[in-house]
Amino acid sequence: MRLFAFLPLIVVPCATAAQDYMSAAEFDAYTRGKTFYYGAQGAPYGGEEYLENRRVRWSFLDGRCQEGEWYEDDGLICFVYEDKPDPQCWSFQRSGGGLLAQFENDPAQTQLYEMEQTGEPLHCLGPEIGV
Repeated sequence: MRLFAFLPLIVVPCATAAQDYMSAAEFDAYTRGKTFYYGAQGAPYGGEEYLENRRVRWSFLDGRCQEGEWYEDDGLICFVYEDKPDPQCWSFQRSGGGLLAQFENDPAQTQLYEMEQTGEPLHCLGPEIGV
């Protein structure tokens, strides 16, 4: 019986956390027209430029960029990219320091956090030309 007494304490925080996720409209309003740089475990992770019509441009900050788009699915923000058509779904929350992003395809993955946002485009090198 004591186990059941603690269940509400476990269930309520989970339900509250789910309500803190940004909706598609909130996410779009916060990100559109900006470039965000994300970190993980104290190190730069990547950058994403949020364009009109839910289009994005992602880079692991190596100069190579991937075009993609995002959409909302069951409360998550999901991304598909030209080289990775399988949806990459994330939950986003706002904190005092900016966005927090949790990869929901594998919640054991490291959480990303906003390191910087700018109105400048993401730095992308041109297409690779072979010899």
